[in-house]
Amino acid sequence: MVSAATWIRYVIGKLEYSASVGWKHYKGGQITERELGDTIWKNFFQGKLTFMHYNKGEEMAPTLGAQGGTLLVRKIPWVDPTKIPWVDPTKVFVGDVVVLKDPIKSDDFLVRRLAAVEGYEMVSTDEKDEPFVLGKDQCWVLADNENVKPKEAKDSRTFGPVSLTDIVGRAIYCLRTAVDHGPVNNSQFSMQKDSPVLEVELDVDEMAKGHKA
Repeated sequence: MVSAATWIRYVIGKLEYSASVGWKHYKGGQITERELGDTIWKNFFQGKLTFMHYNKGEEMAPTLGAQGGTLLVRKIPWVDPTKIPWVDPTKVFVGDVVVLKDPIKSDDFLVRRLAAVEGYEMVSTDEKDEPFVLGKDQCWVLADNENVKPKEAKDSRTFGPVSLTDIVGRAIYCLRTAVDHGPVNNSQFSMQKDSPVLEVELDVDEMAKGHKA
């Protein structure tokens, strides 16, 4: 049974998410000011904070399984925190496993670990490459599998920095097989923030239905 304290944390997070989505749609011209309130409450009462995503491939092994797995992903809407002051501007942290738009194939998504963010100095092992600092809203993502060659890992070592706004969610639970599943090892900050979402929205049986063996 979910505790009252967990429900309160979950409700606060859901209200923040609903407000963020509503504001984003309003500023994008998708809804009018009159529709803003209805959109926020509709998301709050009918929407979820997570979605399922199947990750294929060995790039994130062993974290997400040798050939991939079904993920429960927490949605991350990006909005200007100066416009909605009560929204936490920090959505992801270094160490998080994130789902992002593929920089090469815009219709696809990648699952990689966030290795660095704005302000980090990036130094290559190749002395021919000059060090550089990640700019505003830039991040660096890497595959977990150290046995995969950099050119085959399809991460920032091949396509460079990506925008934080290309991140659509954080993987919080992975079902590798029917008997091998559990929370994804993210940063401590994120695992604390995601714990009430996991307690309320995790449905392993539902994840298993859509799992591709």
